[in-house]
Amino acid sequence: MSEVLSILVRKLEEHSRLSADDRNVIVSLSHSVRRLVSNEDLIRQGDDPSVSALVTSGMVARYHLLPNGKRQYLSFHLAGDMPDSQALFIQEMDHAVCAIGPASVALIEHKDLLAAFKRRPSVSFAIWRETLIDAATFREAITNNSARTRTARMAHLFCELYYRANASGLTAGGTLVAPVSLVQLGERLAMSIARVNRTLNELRQSRAVNFH
Repeated sequence: MSEVLSILVRKLEEHSRLSADDRNVIVSLSHSVRRLVSNEDLIRQGDDPSVSALVTSGMVARYHLLPNGKRQYLSFHLAGDMPDSQALFIQEMDHAVCAIGPASVALIEHKDLLAAFKRRPSVSFAIWRETLIDAATFREAITNNSARTRTARMAHLFCELYYRANASGLTAGGTLVAPVSLVQLGERLAMSIARVNRTLNELRQSRAVNFH
């Protein structure tokens, strides 16, 4: 059994009821651990991966690589998240996943996950539910970038990250440590660096957030 995979059990139990057998199947999954340095790619756009990743520490991000070499960050993922679970059912990744600051992931073979789903359908339902929640968050991000003011856009992202981290026990004293740079904030929220700085100052002055 693996203490590393117990983080996935805790994550799934935020929204799903797991039996003792379900938990045992999850923590018994074979896996390897990979440590990533900041900005290192875990998955590249166009890959056909045979493993799924569970974030065990730090933060990773999904992003699109644009023809001019720039990135559009699509979502940030914290410990307990499986940012590429869609790879179980698609042949070619249409996005990349990279580390935001130092991070570590547990890599689980697709064949082992699918075998676990057959043994314990309730585990597959829980992971599917986690994927649906991720999709709902992603839809909210589309609305955020396209329909909200830049101040509301940034505040919404901070609230989303804090709420998700708090639900997973990753906050302390009302604070979330997230190694996101100003450039990455801009690439996530479709803002220039100048607008990122201006918006951060507006949020600080409103006392809605204290960002360092």
